Amino acid sequence: MQDSGQNASEVIDNYRKRRERIVPFILGGLAVVLLVVGIFLVIMWLSGDNPPALPGFLGTDTPTPTATNTPMPPTATPTITLTPEPTLSPTPVGPVSYFVEQGDSLSSIAAAYEVDVYLLMAYNDIEDPNSIYVGQEIIIPGPDAELPTSTPLPEVLYQGQQIEYRVQPNDTLESIAAQFNSTAEAIAELNEIEDINSIGVGVMLLIPVNLVTPTPTSVATVTRTP
Repeated sequence: MQDSGQNASEVIDNYRKRRERIVPFILGGLAVVLLVVGIFLVIMWLSGDNPPALPGFLGTDTPTPTATNTPMPPTATPTITLTPEPTLSPTPVGPVSYFVEQGDSLSSIAAAYEVDVYLLMAYNDIEDPNSIYVGQEIIIPGPDAELPTSTPLPEVLYQGQQIEYRVQPNDTLESIAAQFNSTAEAIAELNEIEDINSIGVGVMLLIPVNLVTPTPTSVATVTRTP
């Protein structure tokens, strides 16, 4: 009977030992199976169209996209092309009209317009600069105006021939007569001049030429002493 009890005891011990050796293998196998199944489920879970959100302790913070301002390409500033201004041609000044006012004199008008008084007399056929009157129109010539020149004389002048001559500054009847071999009296009579000492600059006169024989210029005679 003792031997039967020992055998039963040994059988039980052997069973326990085998079970102790098998249990870890079984648990390990179950763990591997569960791990594989878990991985498969996770893959299926994440690869779906609407993957569920992971639990907070498993999920990671999804970075919030930061709006990056992309600089726009610089806008080309249009170049302003300046249109050259047209070159203004100088407008010639004069002649202009001026109407004599109270207190005016020919000299004051000439000074105001910066022209020669003789030029005013010539352009306006004024014989006496003191004879202008209020309301009289005075032609003011341009700044480049000059006293009118006399008409060129013909080369051959016969006695008594009449020519036109415009009075120049500092002219007198005597100087004009001497220039054309005439006389002051003949010039005054032909032009109806009452005062032979007052003639206007710029006035056109008729001159009878070669009325007198020109006075020969005396030539100094040098006497040589032998």
